[in-house]
Amino acid sequence: MITLYRPGHTWLHRSPAGPKSLGILVVVLAVSLLPTNWWTAGIAAAVTVPGYLASGLGIRELGRQVISIRWIITITLVGQLIFLDIESAVANTSRMSAAVLLAALLVLTTQITDLLDAFERALRPLGRLGLDPARAALMLAVAINTVPVLARLAGTVREAQQARSARSSLFTFVVPFLVVALKHADELGDALTARGIR
Repeated sequence: MITLYRPGHTWLHRSPAGPKSLGILVVVLAVSLLPTNWWTAGIAAAVTVPGYLASGLGIRELGRQVISIRWIITITLVGQLIFLDIESAVANTSRMSAAVLLAALLVLTTQITDLLDAFERALRPLGRLGLDPARAALMLAVAINTVPVLARLAGTVREAQQARSARSSLFTFVVPFLVVALKHADELGDALTARGIR
């Protein structure tokens, strides 16, 4: 499975996967529940920047992550501006961006096997209701891991287009991005099938 994990020795890297996931989830929910105003954008940045600094990844890695999701941010902002005022659109886009960046931070500082184990332990009580904790944990881990992987693939597509001096437009970006995203999905499906997971 493709992973974006970056080895490190910070307290965020050493934190157990379960409490770290729960902490990031609480922060994302708190940011999501903020009122829709200009302050939300500032608060979203105020919770994201310290996380990257505490992880030892730094502002440069945060900048790389922002650049890798710039098309997601652009599409979200433009879509919001069609229906909402500028303050609401910026606030909602900031909330979404903070959630994606914090999910990326979780994946960057936690090995995927640790995430799987933590999710499986958390979901074990639901086994009495017929839920398979191992499969549910795998689904959650794959979902969390997919967001930053797709962001990285988007960055790769843009770099390839710039290297070929291709004309920059939304259409010329979306088609090759969908091709590589579907290729990644096929490879992920093949990897899971090879491990006996259906």
